[in-house]
Amino acid sequence: MMTKVRQILGYQMLSQSQVMHYSETEVPEAKFSYDLSPMAALFPSKLIVSSSVCAIIGGTFTVVGLLDALLHKVIKAGKQL
Repeated sequence: MMTKVRQILGYQMLSQSQVMHYSETEVPEAKFSYDLSPMAALFPSKLIVSSSVCAIIGGTFTVVGLLDALLHKVIKAGKQL
């Protein structure tokens, strides 16, 4: 009798801390180290297209907003002269 073996995909996040004792002449320090494991995400092509369209629309909205603010300040400064 053969049994099916299911593969389970898991993620792990570890943290650790320790207490350090310093003398009055030493300066405490903070050390951070990251071990980034390679990770891949597979997305359907429709999701990629829709996120690209949203990125283009958001970028255009941002640039137009910056240009509008710049023109508003330039026109306002021109009127004060």
